[in-house]
Amino acid sequence: MTGIDTPVDPWAAIIGQPDVVRSLSAAAATPVHAYLFLGPAGTGKLAAAGVFAGELLARSDPEKAQRHRSLAARLAHPDVRVVTPTGSVFRIEESRQLVIEASRSPIEGRRKIVIAERFHDANANAMPVLLKVTEEPPESTIFVFLADRLQPEQVTVASRCTTIEFRGIPEASITEALLAEGIDRAFAVRAAEAAGGSLERARLLSTDEQLMTRRDAWWSIPDRLDGTGAAVAVVVEELRSMIDDSMSALKRIHESELEALAEHEQQYGTRGSGRGDLEAHHRRVERRHRNDELVFGFSTLARRYRDSLVEADPATTRRIFEAVDRLGVATEALERSPIESLLLQALLLDMPHA
Repeated sequence: MTGIDTPVDPWAAIIGQPDVVRSLSAAAATPVHAYLFLGPAGTGKLAAAGVFAGELLARSDPEKAQRHRSLAARLAHPDVRVVTPTGSVFRIEESRQLVIEASRSPIEGRRKIVIAERFHDANANAMPVLLKVTEEPPESTIFVFLADRLQPEQVTVASRCTTIEFRGIPEASITEALLAEGIDRAFAVRAAEAAGGSLERARLLSTDEQLMTRRDAWWSIPDRLDGTGAAVAVVVEELRSMIDDSMSALKRIHESELEALAEHEQQYGTRGSGRGDLEAHHRRVERRHRNDELVFGFSTLARRYRDSLVEADPATTRRIFEAVDRLGVATEALERSPIESLLLQALLLDMPHA
């Protein structure tokens, strides 16, 4: 016993993913050398990796099971190493770091778990190194790759892994998690509805007092369209302005992180160390936030159109289904980083008006 508290059921830390829990619970009993956690951002892949690592370590060293589970769940265990890309891609430098971490002997237990974040950002140069280490892994090491999606060049490495699929977290599960964290019920419910299955995004939205204003703006779009480009231009400008405003909380967090880095540079004379990487990380997070806001808006607009089907005639019904399909296509297009204003203008010009 170490005196470190841990939940009776460590799997309870994996929110809203019962299929994942069943798969990982079975895998912990007879683990293989590499796993791919695949699914949308914000669905708990990193937290699940920590819990899974704790189970792997606990089963190989039962006498210290409580310590292993507690430290691994917080990613603070010496035998759980997380490799995180510092730039916009998972480069060959990170893949080599992963190999180095994997080659080191376990410190406390009989196993080492190496977790690689953002595998979906791994470029072609990193693939040969990752492929070799997954085909010839050190005996004591288990890899866990985390990816939001897969690119064609990553499929070969992914095929060497056992894939665990993560899905969007149900609204009810997100609401329960936010309530447990002390969020007011009304805010928790609204944030869960707007989060698109992401607990991470729900936490950010749970303190966003303008959330319902943005939701109402998207809902009212059919009432404001009249088939003209002028009306579309006004709506697009207002939507983009609201998205800009929605980023204020995120920008405050990023400014605080940059200020902390500046203080560290001044105190220790490490000027410039990590600043470019941190700024690149901020840009990625902000881009994802804007995309998440657009996905939220598209889904709100799709719901508005579906609700109108109740009183629609056959011709209108066909136009509504076409509109919902176009909203789905626009959502998929966000992965290609389109010009936001042009995407919205082209989309709304084809949307039916009330």
